[in-house]
Amino acid sequence: MMSQWKKAWRLLPLLAVVMLALTGCSQDPFLTALDPKGPVAAQQLSLIKLSLSIMIGVFTVVMVIYVYVLLRFRKRPGQTGIPEQIEGNHKLEIIWTVIPLILVTILAVPTVSQTFHLAEKHSSEEAVQVKVIAHQFWWEFEYTDLGISTGQDLYIPTGQKIQFQLASQDVIHAFWVPTLGGKTDTNPGMINNMWLQADVPGVYKGKCAELCGPSHALMDFKVIAVEPAEFDDWVAKMKTPQTVAVEHQAGEEVFKQSCIGCHAVDGTKGLKVPDVAPNLSNFGDREVLAGYIEKNDANLAQWIKDPVSLKPGNLMPAFGHLDDQQVDALVGYLNSLKVQ
Repeated sequence: MMSQWKKAWRLLPLLAVVMLALTGCSQDPFLTALDPKGPVAAQQLSLIKLSLSIMIGVFTVVMVIYVYVLLRFRKRPGQTGIPEQIEGNHKLEIIWTVIPLILVTILAVPTVSQTFHLAEKHSSEEAVQVKVIAHQFWWEFEYTDLGISTGQDLYIPTGQKIQFQLASQDVIHAFWVPTLGGKTDTNPGMINNMWLQADVPGVYKGKCAELCGPSHALMDFKVIAVEPAEFDDWVAKMKTPQTVAVEHQAGEEVFKQSCIGCHAVDGTKGLKVPDVAPNLSNFGDREVLAGYIEKNDANLAQWIKDPVSLKPGNLMPAFGHLDDQQVDALVGYLNSLKVQ
């Protein structure tokens, strides 16, 4: 029995390495920093590769020397007494001091250079200006020069820089879109700046990368990169007042009675009440609910009735007092809020 335990303990280091490797795996192609879709992510990946190459090189050299020393100076059969003592070697001491300085310099020069480059602020003539406000547990996006606001889904044009002003309404969060670059903290009472760019159209997933409460892991959002002409069309539609179809007017009345105190449905307005709830002007275009839940009528109805059961700690109150007919009407109205 004891010998079996000894064999099992020998497997623990291998298991630890496998677990470490698996933590970097993802089935989502748009949630990785190893497949850059923009210049910021590409530069950051180049730094990752450079630092990793240096670390692998140093580790390899150290292990080779380590194995050589183990074999060269091992105790020989019949050897007795204390081996010859070596007081020091000035050449070796200089070598293992100079080489790390050279390696650190090789890593530091491009790191510092790219850090300053990525921290540059771009004017309205050079970039689309977006103010990002993090809330527990959702994201608000205000296009300051375009006069529109939305939540959870960030639309951007491809091939253009997006200048972000990052802030938080409550606690510290972190804005991170792995495939495009990042991350940068959003702090209460201060503004951090960063810029990103998407070269390829697509939907890029973003996350909060700073522990911020019980639903931190559920604080996801999407960056939807489209061609510039399509982006301009989206902006124009966001500024156009929506008309409500006859079949959704009953749901609109429920919304006015229960939701309009917190939510806006006009893309040109920000929060209906400060610090409360997302703009819902393009809610029907969203593919997920609350940032991570499959968007269907049943889940939306459950969200209306008891949102905390789906996203703990969020501030939306439960509307359990609405009957099924009212909830169904409200679900239909919300799904009709589309600009695409």
